[in-house]
Amino acid sequence: MASSFMYLGIMLAVILIYFLVVKRPIYEAIFVSFIVVLTVGGQWPNIFKYIHAALKTSTLYNMLVFVAMSIVLTKTGIIDGAIEIILALLGRVTGGAGYVSVVASSFMGALSGSGPGNVMATGTITIPTMKKSGFPAELAGNIESASSCLGNMIPPATMIVAAMGILDEMYPELNISTGQFWIACWGCSLWFILHRIIMVFIFCKVYKVKPLAKEDIPSLKTVFKEGWRGLLLPVIIFVPFLLDYLFKSTFFTERLGKDGAKYLSSSLLYFIAGLTTLYTMLVVKNKEHVKIPAMVKDFGESIKKIAPTLAICFVGYMFGALFGDLEIAAGIEAGISTLNLGKVGLCVVIPLLTCIMGIAIVGSSMVVVFGSIFIALFAAVGVNPLLVAAMLPCICGVMSNMVPPIAPAFLAGVSLSGADFSKAVKNDIWWIVGQYLLEIIVLLGWLPIFGV
Repeated sequence: MASSFMYLGIMLAVILIYFLVVKRPIYEAIFVSFIVVLTVGGQWPNIFKYIHAALKTSTLYNMLVFVAMSIVLTKTGIIDGAIEIILALLGRVTGGAGYVSVVASSFMGALSGSGPGNVMATGTITIPTMKKSGFPAELAGNIESASSCLGNMIPPATMIVAAMGILDEMYPELNISTGQFWIACWGCSLWFILHRIIMVFIFCKVYKVKPLAKEDIPSLKTVFKEGWRGLLLPVIIFVPFLLDYLFKSTFFTERLGKDGAKYLSSSLLYFIAGLTTLYTMLVVKNKEHVKIPAMVKDFGESIKKIAPTLAICFVGYMFGALFGDLEIAAGIEAGISTLNLGKVGLCVVIPLLTCIMGIAIVGSSMVVVFGSIFIALFAAVGVNPLLVAAMLPCICGVMSNMVPPIAPAFLAGVSLSGADFSKAVKNDIWWIVGQYLLEIIVLLGWLPIFGV
């Protein structure tokens, strides 16, 4: 027990000291922290195992291809047309682009099942739109990332399948159907979507975001004529997700087999990035930035910005594999059990714990490794197991994508928005606190949850 919390403490202490006191880049701080924990835990013989675990994580490559896609969209100017049309429609509404980002990114995130992947997909459109309508870069990035993260807790996200499997194995007598579980997940997620909308409203007041001046609102007729090609970008991005969701278990499985359909689904983000880029190169009027010399130059300049983000994610996945070997889960279960926390105490402590662990352990891994432990602990103090299982993707998957420094979705938002890292972290803290408090309220049963 003690060693499990000790490893978590060492990880956090080294990161904070190296980043805040030594004042070195955050990716260096995380790497040094990994080396220290690796040494203290005596796991040096497994170093290549952890490197391999990180290298086979698709999120790293998803982020890379979507950064390449966003470079093409930005440099060619095709995205400007879509932005102008959105501004023409919503320019008179204070924060209109932010509300669009919340709804669109939550929905798209549910289909993609990837917080950072969805930031890269939808953020290429929503973030520039928000910035152009007056949102600071750090706020635009956080609205997109915080909303995209919600996809992890909204069906049909794959993390929900894992949570339901754990519940069904632990409580078969409940006989929970997939439909009932999905409704419970939707019931929980509606409160968190509402939270994002309220946050956008508040931040629009804090940052004094105003509707565009009448003279700055473009003519819808004019911009539609010039920018309709850009409007097809969301369609190209969305339709493959929809087809995969509707036909994965029927059409694709029948023709490709179960494994083939699985691998087709897992490669969807790469396909979408390539298809979107190809479409842009074919239809854009100004071909200057789709010539090979110009593209090489654009990519070379931009990769410098994304490299630290990829490095942080890479070490984060190594941390997850390391913590598995150190048996952190068993130690934490034993430690919490001995504290004899009541319902309120447990609802406060476990979301805080997942918040801390999310710094180094990805959400899907947390659900699989700790899911049964959390459900059992909550059930022992009278919390409905169905509610806990429905909230697992939230307290694990959503939070792990929001808490810096590793937080893949947060980093993707920072990268696309071009925000100052320190300013983005300060703004992100408000989103994290709101997320944490709402998790406690939902788990305590203080809000009506449809389906539970």
